Amino acid sequence: MSPGEVSLAVAVDRYLRHVAIERGLSDNTIQAYRRDLGSYSDVLIRRGIDDPSLISSADVSAFAHELRTRADRPLTASSMARMLSSVRGFHRFLLEEGMVAADVAAEAKPPKLSMRLPKAISIEQMASVLAATDGDDIQSLRDKALLELLYATGARVSEAVGLNVDDVIDGDIVRLFGKGSKQRIVPVGSYARAAIDAYLVRARPAFSVRGRATPALFLGIRGQRVSRQNAWLIIRAAAEKAKLGIEISPHTFRHSFATHLLAGGADVRVVQELLGHSSVATTQIYTMVTADTLRDMYTTAHPRAR
Repeated sequence: MSPGEVSLAVAVDRYLRHVAIERGLSDNTIQAYRRDLGSYSDVLIRRGIDDPSLISSADVSAFAHELRTRADRPLTASSMARMLSSVRGFHRFLLEEGMVAADVAAEAKPPKLSMRLPKAISIEQMASVLAATDGDDIQSLRDKALLELLYATGARVSEAVGLNVDDVIDGDIVRLFGKGSKQRIVPVGSYARAAIDAYLVRARPAFSVRGRATPALFLGIRGQRVSRQNAWLIIRAAAEKAKLGIEISPHTFRHSFATHLLAGGADVRVVQELLGHSSVATTQIYTMVTADTLRDMYTTAHPRAR
């Protein structure tokens, strides 16, 4: 394909199809790419450019400058980095497909990100949140099963609410589908197993008769699959009932799962597999949390630490 043969909109659509098919990215990631490249296209169109072969490094720099200086909707450094990453990936694709003669975004540098440590709560705090869902009514049984499963497996909230009944294998193993539909098998501890069993026997049938037949594991009050937003509300309500005094989210369960495993002596590569991380470097961030905890304890307890 020669430069100048396709419009900007067509090139973007081809790139999105490429990353969806060739890289197997999740729908959420594809939508993020679409939004990022939509913003980039808007800037290019305002600059009179609708041909990918006419984009210059100055145009890429203009987009980066607009991201840094926008006053109406200021972006975090991580959002800016992600948007520039989307643009750089798009331009690499244009070059590989022969739509342009050079990669004009190769020198675009994303902002440096500060190392953000995952937020985890203590084992005692987690126990109080889980205890806040105690009860014999069907909603309490469901909420208990959902929260116990999140903490027992480190599942992302989208993975948990996407589970079907058949994904719970032999009661003590769950089959999770992560980013890019990658499948992994994660053990389920005795507490979560007991909570899920109680929910399946005593609560799910009551939810199921309220709606259409669905294979979903976790059901809402109308018999439909529990949504991610529902899961957030369930967690928020449990945290308020437990009187934690801090905001927690579904990711708090994932972070706490990893941090508590590593603090208990689990190998980082095992935790990597359980979390579904493609790179061990991502998982190693949690080892910094554990190291910080050890350092604090040492400083407090050792007579010659300070």
